[in-house]
Amino acid sequence: MFSIGQLAMMGIISHIVFIYITWRLVQVINFDPLIRKGRGKEAKILLLLITIVIGSGVSRFFLEFLQWSQDLIYLF
Repeated sequence: MFSIGQLAMMGIISHIVFIYITWRLVQVINFDPLIRKGRGKEAKILLLLITIVIGSGVSRFFLEFLQWSQDLIYLF
């Protein structure tokens, strides 16, 4: 079993990795037609917030799935 500190460190690293992966994927999408002229800074902040939400959600799913798979030993 992992200690609380190890789980916390794994959670932090997982969130950062998945947020980074999501940011790299969002950069590929062309949002220029959707952005008004002069609103580039606000659009970048919005993309950053959307990236954090998506990356954190994927990370949470990954961590919960990992926990559930470790808890399967208690089934039998």
